[in-house]
Amino acid sequence: MNNNDMAYMQAAIRQAKKAFALNETPIGCVIVYEGRVIAKGYNRRITDKSTIAHAEISAIKKACAKLGDWRLEGCTIYVTLEPCPMCAGAILQARIDRLVYGASSPKAGCAGSITDIFAIKDFNHNVEVSRGVMEEECSAMMSSFFKKLREADKKEE
Repeated sequence: MNNNDMAYMQAAIRQAKKAFALNETPIGCVIVYEGRVIAKGYNRRITDKSTIAHAEISAIKKACAKLGDWRLEGCTIYVTLEPCPMCAGAILQARIDRLVYGASSPKAGCAGSITDIFAIKDFNHNVEVSRGVMEEECSAMMSSFFKKLREADKKEE
């Protein structure tokens, strides 16, 4: 973890709060290049009615447009939740140098929880991974969101 990781993770948390406000699973993401945030994203699967409307995919698309290339070498991606298989693959394919995430995802995580796609050194690109940055805050936001959903479900019964 470097000195800026917490500040950038706080920026990702602000994105996750936007998802929360839309009643989406609160996952947020920012991509940093040369010390600046160049792209932001948050979960919008329900809003966009799209399986691929994950925070990471949104931010990767924006970062590619900003840099004018599909390769995001030199970039670090900050995500509030451990990436799923699709997002882990996209991070790898985009050639992002470093992944920093907050909370682990025991049901879908592919950066150490279920599997670790980034530990496979046979790929043509390797990603450095930092886990658990601001984990408590990221986990608390997820817990709060799912508690809110359960309470809403009880009221409908």
